[in-house]
Amino acid sequence: MKKIIKFFLQKVPRKYLQKLVLVFKIFAKLFYLGNKKECPVCGKHYRKFLPYEYVISRENALCPNCLSLERHRLLWLYFKKETNLFEEKRSFLHIAPEMCFIPLFKKLPNLDYKTADLESPWADIHLNIENMPLEDNSFDILMANHILEHVNDLPKALSEIKRVLKPNGWAVLLSPINPNREITYEDASITSPEEREKHFGQKDHVREFGKDYATLLEKAGFEVEENRFVETLSEEELERFAIAKKENINIEHHIFIAKKRQ
Repeated sequence: MKKIIKFFLQKVPRKYLQKLVLVFKIFAKLFYLGNKKECPVCGKHYRKFLPYEYVISRENALCPNCLSLERHRLLWLYFKKETNLFEEKRSFLHIAPEMCFIPLFKKLPNLDYKTADLESPWADIHLNIENMPLEDNSFDILMANHILEHVNDLPKALSEIKRVLKPNGWAVLLSPINPNREITYEDASITSPEEREKHFGQKDHVREFGKDYATLLEKAGFEVEENRFVETLSEEELERFAIAKKENINIEHHIFIAKKRQ
């Protein structure tokens, strides 16, 4: 199963992959019936979750129903327990939207929810995050997870995120972080997919973030909260929701919230 998933992730273009997974998950749900794992995003129960392998192989990573990964389940719990996202009226821009979240956010009557992507067939708006065709001060909330490691001009992308947020608006900006690297590593001369995978961990990454990630967001003019909500979850919750083992929690499990100053 891991090899099949890895093949599709690496070989099939994203715009086609999103359609294929709708068929794939019909069969996966039947095969993984059970009650040992629970997805807090869709509420379904399974004997285990699907393995996931793109760069690093992970067991119990992918929900067979909504296709949430560990970070998505953690985020959903955070939204439910620590924010008023489900109650107050807010305008919400979701860039490169995760499939597990789209139908749930669209159903919330309090959200004016828009999706945006460079090429996704399901996006409401097609855009490049480095040059967004959107008005200033347009959104209360913006979410762009695992995007900033792909953009060529990081300062420009962060400037655009700040520009379209309303004063006191906030952005959820999760990125893969190497907890063993003090300073973010990037080199514009590295352009081939093979070399990028070797240096940055993935063939379409242009940098590898280090423990200075929050500092980079602050330099762009945000007030940054490095939220350690994951540390408030019990070992039973971490195991049940397949988020992480207590001893394996590190900076990658922190939730970075970038708030636009007034």
